[in-house]
Amino acid sequence: MTELAYLSSMDGAYTRSFRAQVVARPPGGVVLDRTFFYPTGGGQPNDLGTLRALSGSTDVPVVDVVKRGSTVVHRIGGPALPRAAVPIGTEIAGSIDWARRERHMRLHTSQHYLSARIFARYGVRTRRASRGGHEATIDLEGQLPPGALATLAEDASSMSSDPRTVRIREVPRVEWDRHPSARSGLVRLASGVDPVRLIEIDGIDLCPCGGTHVRSTREVGGVEMRSISPLDGGGSRLRYALTTEGGPTPRE
Repeated sequence: MTELAYLSSMDGAYTRSFRAQVVARPPGGVVLDRTFFYPTGGGQPNDLGTLRALSGSTDVPVVDVVKRGSTVVHRIGGPALPRAAVPIGTEIAGSIDWARRERHMRLHTSQHYLSARIFARYGVRTRRASRGGHEATIDLEGQLPPGALATLAEDASSMSSDPRTVRIREVPRVEWDRHPSARSGLVRLASGVDPVRLIEIDGIDLCPCGGTHVRSTREVGGVEMRSISPLDGGGSRLRYALTTEGGPTPRE
């Protein structure tokens, strides 16, 4: 089992380096007892970075991170890493590609914010969202009215001009299930999720999520609305992109 160490606090998302212990060596990968690497899921791409044995001097690139049941496999690039060189029990130093992680945090928080504003303004919920590079898409259950793109551009600018604090909360599953209509998204929670990890944007949104986020919407930086296009089945897709760097340099 791998502890997802970034889940417990907002500070976890800002952790760039950490130490852990090797607990398994599947072909082409390494499983650690704890990790701050985010595995692909929930529309958020995996982190990249490096691993290095504390007793060694070579940084090995992490080219993919995937969740397999209760474990996280860090797939290794380059020459195969001999099992004899990094046996089970080896202490590892992990380092995360911060530029990539930060973009994903900014995109993820902005998606929650925009999904909430779309739901509040138009009663249209989010079916799914995806992020990659500097861009994100939000797939919606219905159509938005003419002029929505300009209105959402104003909402996006409010993330910096009227910044909101972002927090993690946990509630019992039974408590969350009493208020399903409070959600701006349509994705159902898996049956075994309890307690429910919530991402709260102060006064804007409260949504179940296992991803990484910035501490304040100010850190999202500039956002440009690109387009709203129709989808098969009556839905629509909003595309937007980050246009500037984020907010204040985060503390480690």
